[in-house]
Amino acid sequence: MAQSVNLLVPAFVLLVLVQGARSSEKCGQGAAGLEVLQTSNGDKAGVDTVFEVTVRNPCACAVRGVFLRSEGFMSSIPVDAKLFRREGNDYLVADGGRIESGGEVRFQYAWERPFNITPAAVQDDCSGGVHQFTL
Repeated sequence: MAQSVNLLVPAFVLLVLVQGARSSEKCGQGAAGLEVLQTSNGDKAGVDTVFEVTVRNPCACAVRGVFLRSEGFMSSIPVDAKLFRREGNDYLVADGGRIESGGEVRFQYAWERPFNITPAAVQDDCSGGVHQFTL
C-alpha cells in the first residue's frame, strides 16, 4: 500500500505542474488567453433572445484593461456600462479594473442573434510588471 501511495504522489505533482504550464502558455498569449463565453437560457426581451457573456481569466495572475471586439454590437436592453461599454473601436470590460486569477465578469445583452465577441487587448501582471497585449 505504501508503495502505491509513493507512486501516486509524484504522478499527482506532475499532473499539477503540467496543468500549470498549460495555463501559463495560454496566458502568455495575452488577450488570446482570455475566455469569452456566451450562453442563453431562452429568456426573451420582447422578440430578442437574452444572452449572457462571461469573460473569464484562466491565468495564474490578475489582468486589467480588458478590451473586447464585436463588430456591429447592439442590444435591445441596456447593458451595464460599468461591465461593458464602447471605448474607441472596442469595448472596455469591468471599467478597466482587475479581473483576478480564475475570476470572471458577466453581462447580458439581447438581440435576435448572438454577436461574435472576442478578446482584443489586455494588460497582465504575470511576470511582475504590467504588460499590454493586443490582437
